[in-house]
Amino acid sequence: MARNVLIFMTDQQRGATVLPGHRLKAKTPRLDEFRREALTFGRSYTPSPHCCPSRASLFTGLYPSQHGVWNNVNLTNALTRGPREGTKFWFSGFQQAGYDLVFSGKWHVSNAQMPADLGWRELFMPQRSRPQPESWDAQRELARAMEIRKAWRNPRPGPEERAEGEIVRPGFPRYVHYGVDENPFSDGTVVEHAVNWIRDETPDATAPWMLYVGTLGPHDWYTPPQRFLDLYDIDDISLPDNFADPMNDKPALYRRTRDRFDQLTEREHREAIRHYLAFCTYEDHLFGLLLDALEAAGTYDDTVILYLSDHGDYAGDHGLWTKGLPAFESAYHIPTIIRWPDMPVDMRGRTNDAKVSLVDIGPTLADICEATPPAQMSGHSLRPWLDGTRTDDVRDTLFFQSNGNEAYGIQRIVMTDDWKLVCNFFDDDELYDLRSDPDEMTNLLGGTRAERRVGVGPLDIVPEHLRDVVRELYQQMWTNALKYDDEIFNNYIMTAISTFGPTIVAAPTEAQGTQAPVPLAATPTNP
Repeated sequence: MARNVLIFMTDQQRGATVLPGHRLKAKTPRLDEFRREALTFGRSYTPSPHCCPSRASLFTGLYPSQHGVWNNVNLTNALTRGPREGTKFWFSGFQQAGYDLVFSGKWHVSNAQMPADLGWRELFMPQRSRPQPESWDAQRELARAMEIRKAWRNPRPGPEERAEGEIVRPGFPRYVHYGVDENPFSDGTVVEHAVNWIRDETPDATAPWMLYVGTLGPHDWYTPPQRFLDLYDIDDISLPDNFADPMNDKPALYRRTRDRFDQLTEREHREAIRHYLAFCTYEDHLFGLLLDALEAAGTYDDTVILYLSDHGDYAGDHGLWTKGLPAFESAYHIPTIIRWPDMPVDMRGRTNDAKVSLVDIGPTLADICEATPPAQMSGHSLRPWLDGTRTDDVRDTLFFQSNGNEAYGIQRIVMTDDWKLVCNFFDDDELYDLRSDPDEMTNLLGGTRAERRVGVGPLDIVPEHLRDVVRELYQQMWTNALKYDDEIFNNYIMTAISTFGPTIVAAPTEAQGTQAPVPLAATPTNP
């Protein structure tokens, strides 16, 4: 049946903020009410922890290796300006089915094409798609505008040398981590335009419609309106259990990334968490305005409604903030809540623990709205999990891809129920036993570099009792790479540095075939 569709996507919201019982659960009264008639996917992940590749994956149903978007498409050093030529967007099937497509908010998928170029009606676009100023011209302009103070010359300024929440970065523009704004990132304006469209256009609509509303919060800087900040008491805010992780067993880049946040006092970190949670509450309020508009227009009962985010936020985990290369759960885990009018009553209000991905959204919407999807999409339709006809997992493993932020750095990650392997092409790998170490404190492949001898083999850094696990996880990783056209291998001696190479799944003969990955069970972490 051709149902209307509302997609509400926040920016940089952790999945934990919508899940009851979690330390980081935000106050979300509208979502809490909405969840009672929707299905929450409690283990939903983005395929990449950056805005542009994750959003391209949402709209194409493909992994970054397939659509070609790897980092910020608007920067001068962007790897690409948008999806590679010939990439199909799944919403084209909705156009063919007669849907009106309406867009308000953040796009961040292509620098070459805006939603209007692809058939959407644009309401309000807070970020136009254009290249940033040329690098050195921009830096010269910033240098003229910057207030040069003594504190900027001190790489480790004390609280008395900077404003509250300020992170001093010598030679870079001023950055204040949190604050207050009555209309942060124009999110209120984005939603206002969408509400007005629902009120004015939907009651008499003769065709089904899809409305996408993309806010920029709770992205840093964390600047919610004051009335939402007042809902949280700083004395009720605690730091995460893994906040003080020294990360000595993890890549050096992780520690260097965290160094900038070490300027903040413990109270400032807690204030940042307070502001982040308040920002999530503000986004909940905006979502509620859209629900109210649908009710008032009489279209609520005929509308498929999704609440999503593009990626997460460390929010103090391991002493880190925002998102980036550190490959921790908090950067990849996102909220995914779906209300489908045709969903059986006994499925509503549940939380499903199947492993799902942003690439599943397009196939799901095409299935439940009876639109024709593109021939190639890598995601799965979640309809069988929405209607209760399937209770198994959607996939055995999750596959994540990152070619880094604007500083680059290539990672591939494979995650099962028990294990997480991070293949770092710029440093040592990481392995976490998720059953015994859900906070990812202990890298089981770390801490051995000092013990190496000249001439050791590549497996000598892997504890003997974990070698089968590592091999099987690498097999899973390369199987996913093969499946999703991810050609990250180079057989040259200086670049072929992964512990196991791709030939463990790319069989040399047809008769030999491709060895299927073996499902992994938990293995003791001690010999």
